Amino acid sequence: MQEKDLDTLFQEAYEKASNMTESIPPDMMLRIYAYYKQATQGKEQLRHFQTFDLRDGFKMNAWMQVKHLLPEEAKKLYIETINSLIK
Repeated sequence: MQEKDLDTLFQEAYEKASNMTESIPPDMMLRIYAYYKQATQGKEQLRHFQTFDLRDGFKMNAWMQVKHLLPEEAKKLYIETINSLIK
């Protein structure tokens, strides 16, 4: 059996996260958000982030904390985080 590639695993984790009904602590939600944004947009898009309210400020701060990660690293961490919440 062939092992799934990173993009497929990432998409599967995204679908799992989208269908979650359990309550997730805010700090974990921010971490998931940051990994997703870094994985899909990278730090180049971080420059265009507009902060309009406190919620957006927290999201931007979470993303800035992971801006050193390569998109592949962020995808792996996203997958691990989602899978740890589902088990």
